[in-house]
Amino acid sequence: QVQLVESGGGLVQPGGSLRLSCAASGFTVDYYAIGWFRQAPGKEREGVSCISSSDGNAYYADSVKGRFTISRDNAKNTVYLQMNSLKPEDTAVYYCAAKIRGRIPTSQDMCALDYYGMDYWGKGTLVTVSS
Repeated sequence: QVQLVESGGGLVQPGGSLRLSCAASGFTVDYYAIGWFRQAPGKEREGVSCISSSDGNAYYADSVKGRFTISRDNAKNTVYLQMNSLKPEDTAVYYCAAKIRGRIPTSQDMCALDYYGMDYWGKGTLVTVSS
């Protein structure tokens, strides 16, 4: 059974850091495409950062480039999102998603997929950046 479980969200002050974790089960993370997405109140869900076996690259949205880092721990079958220099506009529910069926997209294409383009979603973890 495939499952994605996010953790690590919370309340942090502007300029602070958090590390989100996405623990995967039922498939091997380094064989497919995994991404972090976020949805702020009243806004559409957006791709934040993705990593894919298709191209071996990591993709970052312009809004987080230089501040966020995506990584994988294959031994733990977990994908992380290290978030530094957090801003109030980073406040959102952060979701982990996986694409494991059919053609595996590149990291950039993965982040551009909509909700229905993914095979699996986690339930999300809330990140609040506020003083």
